[in-house]
Amino acid sequence: MHSRKLRQNAPIKRGATKDQDMTVSRDFADYCCDLLTGAGPCVPKRMFGGWGISIDGLTIAILADLGKGEKLWLKASDGTRAQFEAAGAERFTYTMSRNGVSAPRGMNYYSAPEEAMDSPDAMVPWARLALDCAVKARAVAPKPVRK
Repeated sequence: MHSRKLRQNAPIKRGATKDQDMTVSRDFADYCCDLLTGAGPCVPKRMFGGWGISIDGLTIAILADLGKGEKLWLKASDGTRAQFEAAGAERFTYTMSRNGVSAPRGMNYYSAPEEAMDSPDAMVPWARLALDCAVKARAVAPKPVRK
């Protein structure tokens, strides 16, 4: 088992300029895994310039830079949306273009509350909530049709 240490006094990159690379760093992925360990052992995987973080094969978080710096986005659901919004979290949204028409799209992920980014203890309830949402989402996912 590979153990990581939570970075001590390491600044978290906030905000990005147009000249900066919009990919998310491995250091930030490791830091977020450290924060989320209260829900179980995390595995970071590269995806689309960012990272997906999973526990037991369930994606509980994504890491992405949507132009405002690296950010941890936690899995949510319609039932937990109000909790995230009450904590000041923002919904993961992006712009999708189709046939020359751009439209905003959202996913059921919310930014981690700022105070939860400070320590694994502060993140525990949010990490467990995200894991619970991932478990419930898998339970209701449609089964593939075999031909």
